[in-house]
Amino acid sequence: MRASAGDGDQDGSAREETPVAPARPGGRRGPRPAGPATISRVAEAAGVSRATVSRVMNGSPTVNPELAARVRAAAEELDYEPSVAARRLALGRTGTVALVVPDLANPLFQGVLRGLSQAAGKAGRQLLVAESDEDPEEEVILALEARRNSDGLVLASPRAPGGRLRALSDRLAPFVLVYREIPDLGAPSLSIDNAAGIGEIVAHLTGLGHRRVAYLAGPPGSAGNAERLAALRAAPGLDLTVLPCGSMFDHGHAAAPAVVECGASAVVGFNDMVASGVLTGLHELDVRVPGEVSVTGFDDIPFARYTTPPLTTVSIPKSELGRQAWERLWALMNGESGGYNVRYQPRLLVRDSTGPAPS
Repeated sequence: MRASAGDGDQDGSAREETPVAPARPGGRRGPRPAGPATISRVAEAAGVSRATVSRVMNGSPTVNPELAARVRAAAEELDYEPSVAARRLALGRTGTVALVVPDLANPLFQGVLRGLSQAAGKAGRQLLVAESDEDPEEEVILALEARRNSDGLVLASPRAPGGRLRALSDRLAPFVLVYREIPDLGAPSLSIDNAAGIGEIVAHLTGLGHRRVAYLAGPPGSAGNAERLAALRAAPGLDLTVLPCGSMFDHGHAAAPAVVECGASAVVGFNDMVASGVLTGLHELDVRVPGEVSVTGFDDIPFARYTTPPLTTVSIPKSELGRQAWERLWALMNGESGGYNVRYQPRLLVRDSTGPAPS
């Protein structure tokens, strides 16, 4: 509306009055203040305390539904976005979970990473990832640091001694163990029946007439390596040679001359990376696979089927392990039970890298 001349400035000129804003929650009227909305402005507009606004924004069920609706309406009217950092501080949560692995270059752990990341993302959580580079001491430091900066932790195939992890379990909780089971740890675990996987490999190789077998051993701190080696040593009728190796492609590649020298007719790699490396090394030495030496791996990583020749191995559910780890961690983070331990049975996949033992 127009003001009369008598209501104008000292020079008598007329001016327009500031338009009155429509009523907002709380019955107040007036222009919307300039600048970003704050929790104080939402509280004033809704006619409640700042503490009530905070409880509503954090999803507290203790607020009267009518007041909660008024606060949400005020927040929407003012385009209020609560501070993520403040919300996490109020809830005592970071919105992040952590994954610690021995080696990110190993596709085995990338499968777990994918499954865990996808499941956590659907729940609105971010994933913090760290690798220990196969160092048990570094792993412990990383695990403690990652847990301090997250709401929960997944340890994938940890190399630290079981007693050390038991001693730290209260400081790491809530956490879930993947690819390893430690008695009396107080945390749920998702592991692989390594003995069963080796049993299938041995049955396959002996069925083809192999008796002299070389095992390319994994990292000394690997519980999976210890279980696979024990199963091979317990297998009847094998003339077993254990060759120190590692977990990566170049470790297997470097072991090829030792495989030839030991006279084995079949090689069991600690994992598919090692097996793929020895395949390449044997080819460079003009050793025919499987005509002269058969080769098997463990894990069934994505490119195992594309080696030359395609690799016989045992398959494990890598992405499923990541998803199941999230389900258990989420339950623990919400004060529930992490559920029972699960030990998955590997499945033998016979491809072209194995054949009858040479006569």
